[in-house]
Amino acid sequence: MATKELTFDTDARQALLTGVEKLAKAVKSTLGPRGRTVVLDKSWGGPSVTKDGVTVAEEIELSNKAENMGAMLVKQAASKTSDDAGDGTTTATVLAEALFKQGLRYITAGVDANALIRGMKHGVEAVAKSIDDSATPISTTADVRNVATISSNNDTEIGKLMAEAFDKVGKDGVITIEEGKSLESTVKVVEGMQFDRGFLSPNFVTNPDEMKVEFDMCLVLVHEDKIDS
Repeated sequence: MATKELTFDTDARQALLTGVEKLAKAVKSTLGPRGRTVVLDKSWGGPSVTKDGVTVAEEIELSNKAENMGAMLVKQAASKTSDDAGDGTTTATVLAEALFKQGLRYITAGVDANALIRGMKHGVEAVAKSIDDSATPISTTADVRNVATISSNNDTEIGKLMAEAFDKVGKDGVITIEEGKSLESTVKVVEGMQFDRGFLSPNFVTNPDEMKVEFDMCLVLVHEDKIDS
């Protein structure tokens, strides 16, 4: 049976803080338009270069178990931000580190932890409301291009393509990003609906050269139950 290492009170908090600081130091170097790129060593293949905060965070694993748990806490915050918003992972890391450090300082001084959490929640609500009040709604293609450019680490070409995609499909359209097979990035517009399921039988193939089933002006049956022959 694997042994468990137990750490309590000040020692535990300090180990967690050390892990948080180590991960945050690596991630926050990528923050903002003047952020630096990071070179990541891979166990296979050559190293990779990135300026994406969550990518840097996901590659970090500390040898000390207690410190690594602290790093994991911040890593989860960055990943959750990436899943919910698609951007802002480095900012989330910086905020998580600051909240953790200040929180530990107050707890060490004797402040009740539950009261501290309630205070943090009130602060989050106030900050979120302030951001909503000061936010500028996106209304033009140029606005979309600017936001997309910032989100793609100031890649103007990607920003232009994203603005083009949003302009074509509208605010209620669905945009899917796929890995390309060439060096060129393109926008493809598919009218109507698309189901990525393929055909059930090779007997349906109408284009044997490309193994495709192609029908023009066909009728579509939508049925809630399974259809058996």
